[in-house]
Amino acid sequence: IDEIEALSSIYGEDWCVVDEDEKIYCIKISDCLDQPKWTLCLQVILPPGYPTSEPPIYQLNASWLRGQDYMELANSLEEIYVQNLGESILYLWVEKIREVLIEKAQSSDPEPDIKKTSEEVDGDYGDDFLLDYQPVQEDPVKMLNYITSESQEDEELPPIHHGNPITDRRSTFQAHLAPVVTPRQVKIVLEKLYENKKIASATHNIYAYRIYCEDKQTFLQDCEDDGETAAGGRLLHLMQILNVHNVLVVVSRWYGGILLGPDRFKHINNCARNVLVE
Repeated sequence: IDEIEALSSIYGEDWCVVDEDEKIYCIKISDCLDQPKWTLCLQVILPPGYPTSEPPIYQLNASWLRGQDYMELANSLEEIYVQNLGESILYLWVEKIREVLIEKAQSSDPEPDIKKTSEEVDGDYGDDFLLDYQPVQEDPVKMLNYITSESQEDEELPPIHHGNPITDRRSTFQAHLAPVVTPRQVKIVLEKLYENKKIASATHNIYAYRIYCEDKQTFLQDCEDDGETAAGGRLLHLMQILNVHNVLVVVSRWYGGILLGPDRFKHINNCARNVLVE
């Protein structure tokens, strides 16, 4: 509690409480410049054994953070944890990330290609504009092509359960759930959902899945924001907290023209939680 209060006072508006009960926090980190070029969002879940026996569960979110950059940063954070076993390390993590961002800003690295992917950061548009507005979104089904093989035998479509919609200020959220045991089944379910014109027309279709591999005793898991920055990771974190596996959860959001701010994440998680409980 002392650590959280200290971080909240040190980082002010950049520090965000996602879920107090589950100890989920998010902090926006930048390269310190007046007009920061490099920013990154660190999301952490503090498990019951933190800091004495368990590390924070974390996710790094930035449009430019991929491949080698991601691995190097993740390795640095793991190293800090190992060097400071049993101690509070969030401040050290944040400052390490800031150090990396400052190095990037001072080096000759080209500036990140920042794509505005969510209407929540684009600003509020009038209804007249929204009538003609059709978001250009890449089909998330394509994202799974690299881990599924067309040569595999066709698997049966698992049953799909649709949860009750939640509506707030003209935005509507609805969760869909299917039991899955292979990435191929995930792809089949997503394709089936996209056959529904209403779901296909949603502003965002956020999803996450967790599959337990018995032979390796590990989880195969992934998530997709579909333009709603950081939503997929939060959904996956919820599934980890609830310890669910062999399931795919998709949350569709139809944007109604009024910005919801952080409330949108609350609705996405509530929809998902409700459909999982059902």
